[in-house]
Amino acid sequence: MVLVLTRTYFPGGTNGKLACDGQFICCTIELPWRENEKRVSCIPEGYYLLRKRYSRKFQWHIEVVAVKNRSSILLHPANNAAKELKGCIAPVTQLSGVGLGLQSRKAFAKVKKLVYEALERSAIVSLIVQS
Repeated sequence: MVLVLTRTYFPGGTNGKLACDGQFICCTIELPWRENEKRVSCIPEGYYLLRKRYSRKFQWHIEVVAVKNRSSILLHPANNAAKELKGCIAPVTQLSGVGLGLQSRKAFAKVKKLVYEALERSAIVSLIVQS
């Protein structure tokens, strides 16, 4: 299964649309592009694998694997990229501004269900990030 994240970059944040097989899933918010600097930049465009991950803070979520010079890049709920993200990707139901969204938990649950079901079928789940 291949998810495609198509981004639009702004100085204050990055907004995106996430799709699978050409079908829109949800919007996304991220930090602005700042040369892949840890904790202040969104990740570089490219091809990544996704896997399940558990942490006390986010419980079960999704990890973006093998991001160059970065670690612990996740898909997890957040409605304000500047205040809640450190390089991760937050699914949102609706965009409400640059790097801002609404109903992130609802959007994340939709993405997580799709990804986890594919992984349980032993499918390879990948993410293509593009502009």
